[in-house]
Amino acid sequence: MNAFISYILKNRLFLLVLFLVNLAGSIYGYIWYTPQLVQTEPLYLIFVPDSPTASLFFTIFLGFYLFGKNVPYIEALAYVTLVKYGLWAVVMNGLTFIDQGGYLPATGYMLIFSHGAMALQAVLYAPFYRIKLRHLAFAGIWTLHNDVIDYVFEQMPVYPSIMEHMNSIGYFTFWLSIGCLALAYVTTQKSRSTSLHSHIDSL
Repeated sequence: MNAFISYILKNRLFLLVLFLVNLAGSIYGYIWYTPQLVQTEPLYLIFVPDSPTASLFFTIFLGFYLFGKNVPYIEALAYVTLVKYGLWAVVMNGLTFIDQGGYLPATGYMLIFSHGAMALQAVLYAPFYRIKLRHLAFAGIWTLHNDVIDYVFEQMPVYPSIMEHMNSIGYFTFWLSIGCLALAYVTTQKSRSTSLHSHIDSL
């Protein structure tokens, strides 16, 4: 990783700002899901708000990292789910743009930008995670189980376009999960040249 980028990513002020941005985004996401959550059976509640939960995992990672600590299970969940749901939202809004003949509401562009940033931040912090195979296995079980809940038990986000193409999107989402797990494996298990326990740079 470029030394300047590494310096920025470890800078305490930058970490604090990123923590607050992700926390605010998680809260906003849960509020956005409220209409669906109030109609969801309690058994499925934890699996419905996918993106807010992914950013919450990352927020928890940042909170611990600010104090020089690692939480590998949370890091694995954050990495895999942030990349997965970040890319998922970008692709879905891109397909909506095409389906609507080149039109997308302002919220669609906001979702593309914010979810693209979600995926990017997860990848950028890969050198600082302390993920091992058991943590990735846990994240894999969580992620694939969530796909079953979403597309077999039909607890996915309520978008008309998703309901119309649920089987195709469910198939795409499954392989997206596999791809994100593979990415996490390659970048955290195969590439270990950067220290995983670097100290946070002081301001």
